[in-house]
Amino acid sequence: MSPAQWTVRPLTANTWEDFETVMGARGGAAGCWCMHWRSSIAEWMENKGDGNRAAIRALAERETPPGVVGYLDAEPAAWCAFGNRSDFPRMQRSALLKPVDDEPVVSLTCLLIKKEHRGGGLSAAWITAVCDYLAETSPTRTVEAYPIEPPAGRRAGPDTAMTGIAGAFTDAGFTEIARARHDRPIVRYKLP
Repeated sequence: MSPAQWTVRPLTANTWEDFETVMGARGGAAGCWCMHWRSSIAEWMENKGDGNRAAIRALAERETPPGVVGYLDAEPAAWCAFGNRSDFPRMQRSALLKPVDDEPVVSLTCLLIKKEHRGGGLSAAWITAVCDYLAETSPTRTVEAYPIEPPAGRRAGPDTAMTGIAGAFTDAGFTEIARARHDRPIVRYKLP
């Protein structure tokens, strides 16, 4: 699939129902609603479910969207959260994913493709489509991501795969810049 087959729209009040469709009844994984990196663990646990849903809804109503919804044949099929690194305080406190330098980056923190579309090789094209969107909308020219690299022959579970799979980022043109643990590379891509 080429990136041109993805339609990318920012998460706003107008695309909220499509976002809910992608996230499903569980809000992604275990009531997260893509608030994992945006709040402390105590806040996240207290808000699990409806509270996290309300928090991301409030972000969707701001001028700068917290991410984008991806469409295949006009059907909502994917989600990607992003923002300035400072938008994700929990990630900044992480020993594994803390900033490696002072370069301004757009952090891609969560990628989700609806279950019925997984396993079809769509991840790299989705990442490319997100980067194409950012190339047109972001003043920051470096995109950074924090994927998991599962052991050979094994799949990552939904709770660990939320940041994406390393191979898909490599296929989308990202380059590894750091690795704090054997299965957690930090990768970057320069926008044109």
